[in-house]
This record gives sequence, structure tokens and C-alpha cells, in this order.
Amino acid sequence: MKRFMAFVKKEFLHIFRDYRTLIILFGIPAAQILIFGYAVRTDLKNASIAVLDNAHDDVSNDLTLKLEASDFFTISNHLSSYDEIDATFKQGKIKAVVIFPEKMASALTREGSATVGIIADGSEPNTASLVTGYTTGILNDYSSALTQQLTASLPVINPEVRMYFNPNLESHFMFVPGVITLILILISALMTSVAIVREKEFGTMEVLLVSPLRPWQIIIGKVAPYFFLSLVNVIVILLMAWYVFGLPVRGSIALLIAECMLYILLGLSIGILVSASVDKMENAIFISFMALMLPSLLLSGFIFPIENMPKIYDYVSMVLPPRWFVEIIRAIMIKGAGFAYIWKETLILLIMTLFFIGLSAGKFKIRLGEGGK
Repeated sequence: MKRFMAFVKKEFLHIFRDYRTLIILFGIPAAQILIFGYAVRTDLKNASIAVLDNAHDDVSNDLTLKLEASDFFTISNHLSSYDEIDATFKQGKIKAVVIFPEKMASALTREGSATVGIIADGSEPNTASLVTGYTTGILNDYSSALTQQLTASLPVINPEVRMYFNPNLESHFMFVPGVITLILILISALMTSVAIVREKEFGTMEVLLVSPLRPWQIIIGKVAPYFFLSLVNVIVILLMAWYVFGLPVRGSIALLIAECMLYILLGLSIGILVSASVDKMENAIFISFMALMLPSLLLSGFIFPIENMPKIYDYVSMVLPPRWFVEIIRAIMIKGAGFAYIWKETLILLIMTLFFIGLSAGKFKIRLGEGGK
């Protein structure tokens, strides 16, 4: 019995000395509860919308106040003409535009009805459906109140809904850009880190160090295949999206490829940093998966809108490259936006890339120096 208790005690000590086991036992369940409980939301909250008020009367002002007073919307833009709608959507900051017609109050009094336009950003089908549904509900509630005051007929305000960029709310308009984002970051970072760590684990890194190749040549030689394989994956996915799902690239293909190359370079630098920090392949896979896969899927805005999450998750997502790349690729592919609309996101990715390249190069140089001693 004493031997058995000693064995159990030894196993407990072994578990608590292994940080990976502790993370799996306690860290992952806690993180999943927090993320799925607060970040993953299927309702609508604080969605940014714009208002084009052509009436400027009591009815349009009342409806604007009701939209803003709800917990569902935040009015971030007040447009002055129809020409501003396209540019506003391409900036990617709003989910819908509510359009009040001219002489709305007089039309309700004289004709008993008026039509309010709702144009939603169809590049995110789930969010577009929620936005139009909640907006229609607010309009109907206000219309019912007017009906009791003016007439006993049907509701006097009729919402007219249109979907911008994606009229039929096809789901692949959302999933294709997200799949490209996930594939690029996983292949670039995960596969690169595993490939370099494999050399150290199998003892072949020392052979490379005594070869005529310089350290930077070793690094480039190891990551170059994954750079080109990632580009091939992008081209294959784009061709499939075009010919299978009927989703063409509405913006510049050259700009899209250039942005993908920047994103791949960022992923490669992250992979080099991971490989320089660990010595075993399972550790590289574990760190890469935990640091990239789950955050990219849940906190990038690919599936679940970030504005629906608590503010803390908004700040956390700002340090995740997939959040910015999803906005870039959606803007180019679906909205046909040019560089003028995505330069801020591109600059953020460029700064991240330079940061990780510098950090990973310095870290890897130290490890190579240690290995060469």
C-alpha cells in the first residue's frame, strides 16, 4: 500500500511540474468558459450603423433617437448624400445604413405610410440578418405607436431591406476569406516552427551549423517552401471560390496577393520565434495551436462580430494578426476596396511583421550561437 501511495504521489508531482499538463487541466477549460461565455455571442450589441436623414423632421429625429437609445446600435455616421454610402461601407466601420425619405412626417399624415430604407453589409451574412431584423423591429414598434394615434390600418412605416455586396446572403462570402486567414497563419507559423524544431530535435541542426551556409541562409532555406506553398494555397482557394461558389475578387488581385505575402511573412516570423523558444516538436505544435488556432477562430471577427463582445476582448483581439487580415481580405475580395481603405490595417500588419522578424531573428541567432558552441 505504501508503494502504491508513493507511486500516486510521484504521479501528482510529475503532473504539477509539467506546465503543459497544468494548462490542459486548468487553463484550457477556464479559457473556454470565458471565451464561449462572453466572446461567443449570437445576439447583437453595439453594432455601428449610419443614418441618412433626408427628412429632418420630428419622425426621423424620433426614430434616430430610438435607434441610438437601444443597446443594439451605435450611430457612428450621419451621412448627407447617397454618394457617401459606398465609401462608408468600404471603410468597414458600419454594418448598415438607415435611410429616411424626404418629407417623411407629412407623408405619414397625408398618405398614411412611408418607406424607410435599410441597407446592410452583406459581407457578414449573420450580422446583416441580425441588424436588419433588429432595425425592422424598432421601426415596427414605432409604427405601431403611430398607428394607434393616426389610424387603425396596417403599420404606417414600411422597412425596405437591401443587402450590399451580398444580395442573397451567401454564407461563403464570410467563410472563404476566413478560411484563407486560418490556412495562411497555420501553414506559415505552425509548419515552419515544426520544421525548424525537427532539425534541433533530431540533431541535424549541428550539421547545418558546420556547413558553409550562413545562419540567415539556413532560416530562409527552411521557410521558403512554406512561403510558396502558402501562396499556392491562396491561388487554389481563390480559384475554387470563383469557379465553385461564384465568388470573384472584386478588388485588385495584385493588391490581394501583396497583402497575402505580407501576412505570410508575418506568420513565418512567428513560426521562427516559436521554434527558437522550444526544443521539441510537440511543444511547438502545442504553443502554435494555442496561440494561433483558437484565437484566430474566435477573436478575429471571422465568425463572431467583435463589437458584440465585452470591451476587453476587443483590446485582446487588437494584438492578433488575423483580426486585421480578415478586414483586409474582405474589403478587397467582397467590397472591391482599394489600398486607400485598408492602409491602416496594412500598416498594423507591417509593424507586427517587423517586430516579430526582429524578435525572432535575435532569438534564433542566440540559439544558433548556443548550438554552435
